[in-house]
Amino acid sequence: MKKLFFFCAVFSFFGLIAQQKTYCNPVNIDYGYTPFKVFSQEGKHRTTADPVIVNFKNNYFLFATNQEGYWWSDNMLDWNFVYRKFLIDDKYIHDLNAPGVFAMKDTLYVHGSTHQKDFPIWKSGNPTKDEWFIAVDTLNVGAWDPAFFYDKEKDKLFLYWGSSNEFPLLGTELNTKTLQSDGFVKPLISLKPQDHGWERFGEYNDNTFLKPFLEGAEITKYNNKYYLQYGAPATEFSGYADGVYVSKNPLEGFQYQSHNPFSYKPGGFARGAGHGATYQDHFGNWWHTSTIILGVKNNFERRIGIWPAGFDKDDVMYSNTAYGDYPTFLPHQNANHLNGLFTGWMLLNYNKPVQVSSTLGGYNPNYAVDEDMKTHWSAKTSNKGEWFQTDLGEISTIKAIQLNYADQDVEFMGKSLGKFHQFKIYSSNDGKSWKILIDKSQNKTDVPHDYIELGNPIKARYLKIENIAMPTGKFAISGFRVFGNGMSEKPSVVEKFVVLRADPNRDGERRSAWLKWQQNKEADGYVIYFGKTPDKLYGSIMVYSKNDYSFTGMDRLDTYYFQIEAFNNTGISPRSNMVISQ
Repeated sequence: MKKLFFFCAVFSFFGLIAQQKTYCNPVNIDYGYTPFKVFSQEGKHRTTADPVIVNFKNNYFLFATNQEGYWWSDNMLDWNFVYRKFLIDDKYIHDLNAPGVFAMKDTLYVHGSTHQKDFPIWKSGNPTKDEWFIAVDTLNVGAWDPAFFYDKEKDKLFLYWGSSNEFPLLGTELNTKTLQSDGFVKPLISLKPQDHGWERFGEYNDNTFLKPFLEGAEITKYNNKYYLQYGAPATEFSGYADGVYVSKNPLEGFQYQSHNPFSYKPGGFARGAGHGATYQDHFGNWWHTSTIILGVKNNFERRIGIWPAGFDKDDVMYSNTAYGDYPTFLPHQNANHLNGLFTGWMLLNYNKPVQVSSTLGGYNPNYAVDEDMKTHWSAKTSNKGEWFQTDLGEISTIKAIQLNYADQDVEFMGKSLGKFHQFKIYSSNDGKSWKILIDKSQNKTDVPHDYIELGNPIKARYLKIENIAMPTGKFAISGFRVFGNGMSEKPSVVEKFVVLRADPNRDGERRSAWLKWQQNKEADGYVIYFGKTPDKLYGSIMVYSKNDYSFTGMDRLDTYYFQIEAFNNTGISPRSNMVISQ
């Protein structure tokens, strides 16, 4: 009888978490911990950044900064880590910084950032395993933030690089046999913050104590055009974004794309979308991976995001980050990335009541439901039995849960293997009678941003997570995020939406505007859409609770078009009328 009960329980659990069709940013991978003591003075922590994904031999290969290895996946959901130290001596504490990765014919190549001639270029024909060989002992061009591009139509190889607030991005051609440059290096693009508001330094593009940084080169070819992507103004900020210049020549003639930045996400739970890479999935659809800023224990505490991307009918490059940290459909055939892959599953517990087993100091319980990854709740211990409970406010249809752990008093530095999180999640309609919804008490994987899609949605009002085991540190959560649909009404259309900006015929700051609207009593938040033509509102900004926003990312000379919509736990309102800012 006990065996039958166990079988039924297991069958029920796996029925609830059938093969997932969605994912949720930040990407759930076993991020390594910073290897630097100087970066750990305010607390040891996980981090990585500067991602590049290459689709090679029907697998996706993800490389990022200082991970002592890389990940691969065949579905962009389940990522397998391959431990590999690419540096061959102890000269540096770190491993690869902002690696450049490219496929040429039947071989994958990787090279890390360096200002000197001291890193080899590695190659592999089977990178799902640790089977790497040195292609060349060193690259004769010292390249920080290197980006390689193999133009298979021309059988030519190019290198782009640069990370500075002084110098432009550079480019050169490499010999496909020797993988070396002939020494002919060309300056390609520089920042123009005097015209492009989003390129200005600072969290609000208003800080003048440093000039902005130009970094993170990446090149994509589409319709015989070369799209040179770059990150700005600095990796520490929510407005960290990727822009793009376009040319018909890989080493000259690049022109600023009017619709910039093309990858931008200054609001929401996961903020920042700069220094990334663009690639195609198995169905030919385009994606953009980039850096998400956390920046609590150190400026360089970061995560990774993946966003649907593409090129429109006019060859304009875009990345769709609207609701980009909500459940999003994985790659599939005939996907419409321009319309987005957001599932329509809303956040059910934003700023809703919570209860906890204990609280450490000022790490208050409500920080786990405030949609700010920079804040977190922490229990006093990591003991089995510590718990966190959230009240959805009404019985709702629950379709997915994202559990974002925070690094509170962790002990690791560098890559830590064989560590794992274990927990149980319970559901209830009345807060008294509980049922096991998810049982990961036997989990053996490291899941710092665990995301669980329920194969069979349930109805409940309360959810409780009980800690079983932590890999290190206290039981701490920056976001216990419950997704689905509530029972209340969707918000109505936002009213009295205005955009205030300096007149083009008078003196004034035209790189910034003040957006304001009437507070919608049914809304949890708003999404603002913007662009430079009414049919290309590709930019988006998520705002919670407030009824205004200071937009400091505009290009000085251009007309902008805006719309806004409200959202809550049930759904999304229709968009407002178009507002023009000349």
